[in-house]
Amino acid sequence: MTFLDLHSSYGHTTIQIDKCNSQTRKERNYNVIEEHVEQLLEGLKMPEKFVENSYILEYKNEEMEHVKLGITTRNGGYSAYPERALNMARYITDNPNNITKHQQLVADIIQFDRANWVFPIQTHENKVIEITDEHKGVNIDELSEQLHGIDGMYSYQKNLLLTMCYADCVPIYFYSEKHQFIGLAHAGWRGTVSQIVLEMVDKIEFDLNDLQVVIGPATSNSYEINDDIKSKFATLPIDMVKYIETRDVNRHGIDLKKANALLLEQAGVPSENIYITSYATSENLDLFFSYRIEKGQTGRMLAYIGQN
Repeated sequence: MTFLDLHSSYGHTTIQIDKCNSQTRKERNYNVIEEHVEQLLEGLKMPEKFVENSYILEYKNEEMEHVKLGITTRNGGYSAYPERALNMARYITDNPNNITKHQQLVADIIQFDRANWVFPIQTHENKVIEITDEHKGVNIDELSEQLHGIDGMYSYQKNLLLTMCYADCVPIYFYSEKHQFIGLAHAGWRGTVSQIVLEMVDKIEFDLNDLQVVIGPATSNSYEINDDIKSKFATLPIDMVKYIETRDVNRHGIDLKKANALLLEQAGVPSENIYITSYATSENLDLFFSYRIEKGQTGRMLAYIGQN
């Protein structure tokens, strides 16, 4: 007999195997090893930290004292997407009063006055800017030309809520309570391939060991790209095999959440500081709008982050 130790950051296990050359025993050993590896991989799965609370999914972390972050669901509102939908976007077809009502519902739950919210006009690019008190209320009651072309925001100020709309793209939240820093990025495939997360990290002047990143609900790898788009991802400094799966000619499934996590690690954010939700907009249609699955005829969720 011999013993094989398998280790992971969550623990280890010792397997007793037969030290011999017979094919039957080799196969038995392989089966035993495979079973224990699966157990270790199961242990690697992070517990879900987005918890449903009425109209929103709140991110829960016991170490978080002053930061609030989360995302709205599709349920319990006044919009016809298809009915009683909580659409949060003013830029799609809807009664403006519905969005105002929905904002107030969310404001009451998270205890953040609408007057302190900020909303940019997203354009699937990688521009990131700092938000201050002077931006409070921008694009909340009505849309304007302010903050146009912005897909990433950060702030060191309290009592200010960064918000953006999503319906398959990846919401990426950044925070450091030690440095009173919050940030929010919008990463579709264009934002991912143009490395908006790197643009955000480049704005940070403190030690990245103090930064926490939360990757929120977005489409799963059921989302497929063609050869042309895949070639754009080939230019990134991360291993495509880890987040792109070729399925057929000109068809490649892509995991945008994983791609952004890998880019963050490449930029110097410790992997243990990056949380990825298991929620997927394309798979959990009872909770989320999905632009792709619903062929564009759908509402938008609102991701938010603030500190008090």
